[in-house]
Amino acid sequence: MSIFSKMIDGEISCNKVMENDDFLAFHDINPKAPIHILIIPKIKIKNFQEVSPKTMAGLTSFTQKVATLLGLDKSGYRLITNNGSDGGQEVMHLHFHLLGGAKLSWGHLSDSNSKNFI
Repeated sequence: MSIFSKMIDGEISCNKVMENDDFLAFHDINPKAPIHILIIPKIKIKNFQEVSPKTMAGLTSFTQKVATLLGLDKSGYRLITNNGSDGGQEVMHLHFHLLGGAKLSWGHLSDSNSKNFI
């Protein structure tokens, strides 16, 4: 059982931002921006490759509501999901990172050499 499943079941507490019957949004414990929220479906979905269009439609609406609640709809934000081990996914439960609250850089790729990937 993943850490996210334990949060959904109430076995582990989290700093909730918003919740409904299908999705949960909570503060990341290791924030990479002034506002860093994780948004997850309550059903077990391994990653983006396995999510249905119907679930994504609900997740899109929920994420927009979270962004609005936090005032990020006006200032802007970054929405990220990592897919699989090569994509940097660490918890194998679909989740999106909603980052904002400041002008965000793209510095984590600044030391990458694209020639290494061709």
